[in-house]
Amino acid sequence: MAAGEIRRISPECSPPGQLAVRAVTLISPNRTRRTATVTGVSEHLILGVDGPVATLTIDRPAKRNALSHEMWAAIPGIVETVAADGAVRVLVVRGTDTFSAGADISEFGTLRRDAAGARSYGAVVEAAIRALTGLAKPTIAAITGFCIGGGCELALACDLRVAAEDARFGITPAKLGIVFNLPSTKQLVDAVGPAWAKQILYTGDILDAATALRIGLVNELHPPEELGKRARELADLMASRSQVTIRGAKEIIGRITDGRADEDDEVHLLYSASVTSVDYVEGVSAFLEKRSPQF
Repeated sequence: MAAGEIRRISPECSPPGQLAVRAVTLISPNRTRRTATVTGVSEHLILGVDGPVATLTIDRPAKRNALSHEMWAAIPGIVETVAADGAVRVLVVRGTDTFSAGADISEFGTLRRDAAGARSYGAVVEAAIRALTGLAKPTIAAITGFCIGGGCELALACDLRVAAEDARFGITPAKLGIVFNLPSTKQLVDAVGPAWAKQILYTGDILDAATALRIGLVNELHPPEELGKRARELADLMASRSQVTIRGAKEIIGRITDGRADEDDEVHLLYSASVTSVDYVEGVSAFLEKRSPQF
């Protein structure tokens, strides 16, 4: 996607019971258009692109942005679209007035009514979290309002979390008789440590933003009216840095949190790839010439 293009996503026809297929219209500054197709984009998940930053907006305000099965199922396709777009360097995930109040409780009486349905539903959620976690590009959750249950799970799958000062957080499977899945539990432990992870999961209590910051659940707090600006500042800053460095750092940090701290051949390949990259040439040249690098 060329610099300055804006993405607009509009629905096309899909067979009943299947995920929507949407046409992505790219509009450049000279108003020329080209289209691409994204499969599985829910009407309540809006993907926008502005320069090097993609923004995924959860937009279901009538349900406080509760995440439905359709929405969870759409996330891997959206992530794939972001991953494939070479012009996009950072993904921001946000809500509207609230980030997400969690899972769509109406589906507990339908899709999740019995054990088989619950397992199937859980697999779709895990696939969405795995896709977001596995995106090689940096991800930022910009959290307003409530960030509960599945909403908090989605935020934990992002690399960074910045939140409004009045945001509220909780993971509430203890109120439903559900065992929180292991990958997301690990992400919670990685963020807040085992003691706070236990308190959060054992009690299902709702935490205020100050507590979330203190325990490491979020990186920063800001007044609600300034949160969007700060998320964009962070995204633009990361987009301006060496993507070779960022991809390597994300891979190595992931390995460390997975308990793999050995410098094996794959790690040495990351080192070698960096010092033979155009980013390395530009970075060293900029340093010697006392100018800002243009990655």
